Amino acid sequence: MTLLVLGLALWIVPHWLKRLAPEMRAGWGDRAKGPLSLAMVLGIVLMVIGYRAADGAFFWGRSPAMVAINNLLMLGSVYLFAAAGMKTAIARKLRHPMLLGVVLWALAHLLVNGDVPSFVLFGGIGLWALVSMQLINRAETWTPPPAKPAKFEAMALVGSVLFYGVLSGLHYALGYPAFG
Repeated sequence: MTLLVLGLALWIVPHWLKRLAPEMRAGWGDRAKGPLSLAMVLGIVLMVIGYRAADGAFFWGRSPAMVAINNLLMLGSVYLFAAAGMKTAIARKLRHPMLLGVVLWALAHLLVNGDVPSFVLFGGIGLWALVSMQLINRAETWTPPPAKPAKFEAMALVGSVLFYGVLSGLHYALGYPAFG
């Protein structure tokens, strides 16, 4: 569990430095981008290794209903990531579509993984996303992005379905059947 928590810390701290210690982060300038990025990548690696090695109490498992809800939430999560990147209509209505996608991702995974390591990993990242939204809202005013042609909506939808298929295949390859 130590590696998992360390990985979360290496993900969260670099992301929040700009909001919680802006003077310190600004003083580091561009020379800190590489080391901070490396810390976040190392954080992801440690989260994966730590999660796979962690042991903890088990409270609930997968059920067909929860797997179905999980898959719908995951498809929505992937779409929100695409919408954020392509600035689609929903990105003009939601201030934080990518962070909301992270929250949906975390919730979806908690529905089908009811053990302590999952609470730490998915709960921790979900909480990071919720707090990040609040930190950003407090620090910046928001201007919705300009409208884009309808083809971007279609591209985001098709891309989301295709990428969701790839993610599902990767889950199967790693031994985690996405569809039960």
